[in-house]
Amino acid sequence: MAPAPTDSDAVLALIERALIERTQPSGKRLLIAIAGPPGSGKSTLASEVVERLNAESGGEPRAALLPMDGFHLDNEILKARGLLARKGAPETFDAHGLVELVRRLRAAEADTPYPLFDRALDCALPDAGLLKATTPIVVIEGNYLLLDTPPWQALAEWFDASVFLAPPIEALEERLVQRWLSFGFSPAAATAKAQDNDLKNAATVLGNSRSADLHLTQQDSAP
Repeated sequence: MAPAPTDSDAVLALIERALIERTQPSGKRLLIAIAGPPGSGKSTLASEVVERLNAESGGEPRAALLPMDGFHLDNEILKARGLLARKGAPETFDAHGLVELVRRLRAAEADTPYPLFDRALDCALPDAGLLKATTPIVVIEGNYLLLDTPPWQALAEWFDASVFLAPPIEALEERLVQRWLSFGFSPAAATAKAQDNDLKNAATVLGNSRSADLHLTQQDSAP
């Protein structure tokens, strides 16, 4: 019996369809969005998809990964705005900066630096990553890529295909608590972090995101 298709199989099939159906001229890069609430497995899925695309290329990398987390505003800015406790909410990101970067990625006119989030330092590092102009596929992952409110909604026009991950809320809470436990928080503190911030952000994503080309509920998927 053949193994059951995985989430990454479904995403790869979507990408291949987008390559065939896209309307932009040949040579322009493909932008794929993978969105979903915190704890939904976006980063894991996006990394797996990029790894598989590059394994199939047999030469120059076919795909690159761009995490949205690099657009976190600095903690000092969040403190000044009274938003540090809500870090991870839509208003704690440089959404306009992300929109501009995605626009530049579509043009693919030059190698493009981008910020990366350092969890050990709890801050974004400017220009820590570099996307080559010759990379034909960029997979972008983040909570709010499909958020249907300004300025996030401006991203939609640049995506060739989109994926939305929506595990059951109970699974999200369990994963989020485990995440904070892995960072050394006590069970009570980990639960509070998940309930007071992460799950609020999850509700925003689940309730205010536009429809995706591929919707994955992950009912039977591992975290």
